[in-house]
Amino acid sequence: MSHIRFDYSNATSTLSEKELFALEEASNDARRQLLTKTGLGNDYVGWVDYPETQEASYRAQIQKAADKIRSHSEILVVIGIGGSYLGAKAALEVLKPYFHKTTPEIIFVGNTLSSEYTQSVVDYCRGKRFSINVISKSGKTMEPAIAFRIFRALLEEQFGVEAKDRIFATTDPTSGVLRHQAEVAGWETFSVPADIGGRYSVLTAVGLLPIAVAGFDIEAMVRGAKEAFHELSHLPYKDNPAMLYAACRNLMLSKQKTNEFLVAYEPNMLYFLEWLKQLYGESEGKNHKGLFPVGIINTTDLHSLGQYVQDGQRIIFETVFHFNASRRVTTVPQASDNGDELDSLVGKSLHYINEQAMRGTALAHIEGEVPNFMLHLDPLNEERFGYLVYFFMFTTGISAHILGVNPFDQPGVENYKKKMLELLRS
Repeated sequence: MSHIRFDYSNATSTLSEKELFALEEASNDARRQLLTKTGLGNDYVGWVDYPETQEASYRAQIQKAADKIRSHSEILVVIGIGGSYLGAKAALEVLKPYFHKTTPEIIFVGNTLSSEYTQSVVDYCRGKRFSINVISKSGKTMEPAIAFRIFRALLEEQFGVEAKDRIFATTDPTSGVLRHQAEVAGWETFSVPADIGGRYSVLTAVGLLPIAVAGFDIEAMVRGAKEAFHELSHLPYKDNPAMLYAACRNLMLSKQKTNEFLVAYEPNMLYFLEWLKQLYGESEGKNHKGLFPVGIINTTDLHSLGQYVQDGQRIIFETVFHFNASRRVTTVPQASDNGDELDSLVGKSLHYINEQAMRGTALAHIEGEVPNFMLHLDPLNEERFGYLVYFFMFTTGISAHILGVNPFDQPGVENYKKKMLELLRS
């Protein structure tokens, strides 16, 4: 049974059942292209059946390295940008309790050129037992390449020749600068399949190694993704949450609802939304097409962007993550007086109040001509996280194929790099 229930009932004033089911043939064709690996960008669809084809020995190597890192390191410095860090960061934020530091502590660098941030991490790691997981298919992306130089130098300063046993490179199976460096230096390596791009790589060593080092169950995570693969590959259109959601997104775009606000009511979903923004933005934003993805954490952002959503340009629809339950229960206590006039809430849980805020917001936004979709979920564990990651990758592939763009390239990303290099070389 699916871990996700997709509900579009709060959008029926904008789209009709007739319109939705008019896209059934296009959606089925998009799924066929993904599963048969015959559509646009078919060189990068290895992720589609990867939960099924990934060998247990691959995960065993990852777990063995993770156990080694856990045994001798206080910190794992994960160096990567974009898809090379967002999935793992999202998993750690979602799965670990608030204010809990994993052991070892996981710190992400190479995702910014900020001197303040990078030097602060250097200062924090100095004198501590740490290891490096550098993630890059090419080894030439500017931000992680610079960070790797910096942290490799610190590692070699502190550990000398033993530093090589604390460097773990996740890279291309056969080629690239990082692959060559690793082979020459003797670092342990993990391969990212050549037919899986960065933003689709969470369930490879890119995501699984940091997640395993943090102490989470990567077997369960891949098992959840495998379940999603089997369900979404076979469920008919009318029962398939990924296909229906992908079709609905395209219908919204056709009605000039060009901004998709991805809304969660749990702060620990922030980096999941960051990963999703990259997945959607890089996959669909080309040929002057695509929805603009925006991540929102409510009720916090109701006090900043809420006014715009309610009364601004009518170019918005929302996709709301609704968790059916909460793992922790907090209730409103009795006070010595009723000065805040909240006695009517005594004994009610914050989860219940948060749900009413979500429902009230949905009603207000519908009245304001902002349709919304709901994704109903159970609290996330490793298995459900794996399912959810696969669900969104599959949705993206379907949605982009319906839109008529290649979901797996990102030609526009290279433009800033060319201009930056021109300036640096001048």
